[in-house]
Amino acid sequence: MQDGQNKITLSQYRGQVVVLNFWATWCPPCVEEMPSLVEMQRRMKAKGVTVLAVSVDVDEGAYRQFVKDHNVNLLTVRDPDQKSNSLYGTARFPETYIIDRNGVMRRKFIGAVDWTEPEIADFLGKL
Repeated sequence: MQDGQNKITLSQYRGQVVVLNFWATWCPPCVEEMPSLVEMQRRMKAKGVTVLAVSVDVDEGAYRQFVKDHNVNLLTVRDPDQKSNSLYGTARFPETYIIDRNGVMRRKFIGAVDWTEPEIADFLGKL
């Protein structure tokens, strides 16, 4: 996955739990869940959890403005061609995949999630 600034492969994150989140600025539930995703990343980073937020925005300006305005302090890339969607079978947004330290997908969430829920922290902490 890459945008103008970043090229990222999941294999770079072997040994970490990856929370792979597909989102867009034009998707109200995505916007709604973003602050809890940022907060969960802040809390879980030391435990080896990395959030990778993949925006499917075609409009680069809207994407960059959103990331800046909402203080999206996450590893984020833009995939305007939605190439990764076909890889993961993503059809609705937001959609999130939890990938364990060995690169195995362990859980999939469709729709907005409150990432600060204790049950989620517990699940991620055990991977």
